[in-house]
Amino acid sequence: MQEFVLRVDGMMCPHCEASVKKTLEAFPEVQEAVPDREKKQITLRLQAELTHLDEMKQALVKAGYQPE
Repeated sequence: MQEFVLRVDGMMCPHCEASVKKTLEAFPEVQEAVPDREKKQITLRLQAELTHLDEMKQALVKAGYQPE
């Protein structure tokens, strides 16, 4: 299993973390998304090669967050 860390600004509370987690776990290659609002990042545990990074970032922006 591979891991990928994505910086995400805008997570302020547990609800925000849950929203980001749900958004990213909808992508087929993501086995698990582990948000950390204090570090402003989310760790993605991947079951396949990361192929939807741009789409993931767009989905986060649409949900009100700022991926880097």
